Order: sequence, then C-alpha cells, then structure tokens
Amino acid sequence: MTEKHEKLLADLELRLHQLMYLCDSLKAENQSLKVRLEAKDGEINRVSSVLEELNQKYNDLMFANTLTGTGSDGVEEAKSRLNKLVQEVDKCIALLKI
Repeated sequence: MTEKHEKLLADLELRLHQLMYLCDSLKAENQSLKVRLEAKDGEINRVSSVLEELNQKYNDLMFANTLTGTGSDGVEEAKSRLNKLVQEVDKCIALLKI
C-alpha cells in the first residue's frame, strides 16, 4: 500500500469511529426521550383523572346549589335540572327494557 492509501484508510477509520460515536449518542438521546415521553404520558393521565374528578365535584356542587336555591332563579333552575335528570333516568330505563 502506498502512503496515500494508508492515509485514506486512516481517514476512513477515523470517520467510522466518529459515525459510531454519533450513532451511540443518538441512541442514548432517543432512549432518554422515550423515558421522558413515558413520564409525560403518565403525568397527562394523572392530570386527566384529576380533571375528571374535579369536573364531577363541580357538577355535584352546581346541582346542590340548584337544589338549595342559592342561584337567582333557584326554583326554576331546580325544576329544569330535575326534569333533565328524570328524562335521563327514563332513557336509561327504556334502554334496559330493550
């Protein structure tokens, strides 16, 4: 081999090592991002369940306020809410009969 070929071979070897290092670092970064993504997914699921719970508590509180008549149109609003609840119960009963 000539000196030119040896230099090209050494250069190729150096670039291969650089490429392998880059590949390894990208694999590590990818793994790190996957872990972070899983953590974020878990956080989203946790926050979603808290949101559902808070929405349910809010709806219960609004219903209780409606029944106690604390709103400006307390009686009419209570009647409306009760009518809606009765309609929902009737729909459920109808579905059960099918």
